Amino acid sequence: MTATDRAVELVTVAAQAASDKLADHIIAFDVSEQLIITDAFVLCSAPNDRQVKAIVDEIEDKLRDAGAKPVRREGERDGRWVLIDYGDIVVHVQHEEERAFYALERIWRDCPTIAMPDTVSSGRGDMAVVDTSAAADDSATVNATGAAPVRNASG
Repeated sequence: MTATDRAVELVTVAAQAASDKLADHIIAFDVSEQLIITDAFVLCSAPNDRQVKAIVDEIEDKLRDAGAKPVRREGERDGRWVLIDYGDIVVHVQHEEERAFYALERIWRDCPTIAMPDTVSSGRGDMAVVDTSAAADDSATVNATGAAPVRNASG
């Protein structure tokens, strides 16, 4: 089983919205084989709380325009890790410190990634995802287009 067409559509909308607000390290995983509660996770990060909130607002606006309503929202008050559950997809917008600490990519690295359109970039124009540890398996660090691994400065 793979993510539904609707889930992939919502992933694309959410990723583009995050990219428009200069989110870093945007990646989406097809988790439909592992979870029955959702088809896909979208992960992205930002260097400060204000940008996390701006990214969340843009994702919510664009997904609302696409006809999606959030089922649940968590963490918005703190602005460090906001989770927005749309049923078909779950969006995680994290402060870069939480992103490195919780390392969701490592947890879901066995899941296939969902390809992003070329218009989706990760903040500064790069498509690389965060590598949360120097010892991480290279399969956890491929970007959404399947390109070769890219290590961050600590790796």
